[in-house]
Amino acid sequence: MELAEITAGQVAILFILILSGFASVKAGVIKQEAKKHFSDLLINLIIPAMIINSYTSGFDENVLSNLIREFVLSTVLVSLGIAVSLLLACRFKDKNAPIVRFACSFSNAAYMGFPLIEALFGSEGLIYAGAFVTVYNILLWTVGYATVNKKADVKEMLHSIATTPVLIFVVIGLIIYILRIDVPNVIKQPISYIGSMNTSLSMIVTGMLIAGSKPERLLGNKFIPFAVCVRLILVPLVCLGLFKALNITGETAQIAIMLESCPCAAITSVFAVRFDYDEDIAAGLVVVTTLLSIITLPIMAYLITA
Repeated sequence: MELAEITAGQVAILFILILSGFASVKAGVIKQEAKKHFSDLLINLIIPAMIINSYTSGFDENVLSNLIREFVLSTVLVSLGIAVSLLLACRFKDKNAPIVRFACSFSNAAYMGFPLIEALFGSEGLIYAGAFVTVYNILLWTVGYATVNKKADVKEMLHSIATTPVLIFVVIGLIIYILRIDVPNVIKQPISYIGSMNTSLSMIVTGMLIAGSKPERLLGNKFIPFAVCVRLILVPLVCLGLFKALNITGETAQIAIMLESCPCAAITSVFAVRFDYDEDIAAGLVVVTTLLSIITLPIMAYLITA
């Protein structure tokens, strides 16, 4: 129950940050066009800095053991989420069906998940979250990419994986951690300052995304109820049910489930533009599931500790 209460409080804080991004756009303080630049800053600098900072803590064999466990659990849960989503969405024949399948398959683990995990589990939790996102990105740029792009090229997918900043800095972080490299404070402190911007900026970007959506088009999006049920309810419950049945518990299990319970991935809108799907449908799936996750995430936190 305590984790659920903490989650509810943290989600409320995240919602206020989202609201600040929304209000800034509506008031003209921030231009909608800045969303892309902020997103690039997050992906290429701030999130990598946050990951590196989490790996500069002192070496602990128990943490390393849990990290390996997190990789295994994350592989199981992300794969399960993809399987459930593709199975349930296979009946759709609409031309936008592939982007809906993608949205249901992949959570917003970095933007929404990282701030939440940092608040709930601290810097050690971010180490495990990095393991989850590593698995997540490999599957996103292979299975997910192939889902939305019927002409997917293997070389292009491998290049995307190899050049994803999060994966690169997880590898660098692991090297620092395993080899017990002592990072000088003059370098570590700036990295810490930059990484600490993740929570506020990622939520502001989410608010900007919501501010740019059109309410009338959201109401006409027939895929939204399906995405809400699958991404926010069915996938998390199936993952939780599996872990309960196998008696898999502990912090690593909780982190994996919480990250898999996050709303539709923000990159859904990017892929919609790139592969010529309806942008309003993609944005609607991200926006509505993000708003409703304010309710579902605390519920999931309660269930995983019940």
